[in-house]
Amino acid sequence: QVQLVESGGGLVQAGGSLRLSCAASGRTFGDYAMGWFRQAPGKEREFVAGITWNSISTNYADSVKGRFTISRVNAKNTGYLQMNSLKPEDTAVYYCAAGSYHPYPDRYQYWGQGTQVTVSS
Repeated sequence: QVQLVESGGGLVQAGGSLRLSCAASGRTFGDYAMGWFRQAPGKEREFVAGITWNSISTNYADSVKGRFTISRVNAKNTGYLQMNSLKPEDTAVYYCAAGSYHPYPDRYQYWGQGTQVTVSS
């Protein structure tokens, strides 16, 4: 089992920045790819960004490419999502997940409880 806890969400004005963290415990975090997903009210959970276990490869949803950066430090069992130039449409609950390097949620075995990000216009 891997337990994941997100932090760093909050309220920010459009154009601002936030950095989300995902702290892992339990089984070795470094054994898994990590992904960030988000879910807005009334919408399905969507892929935001993913990173391989060794940080060699990353991928991003088109909607966040060039604005968000995913990273991880396995020695600290922590992953990050740096979000810049935030837009109101980025408002959602953000989840980190551990599993396979893939944009589909069902490929990830472990999930955090989520952290709310609200971007005001």
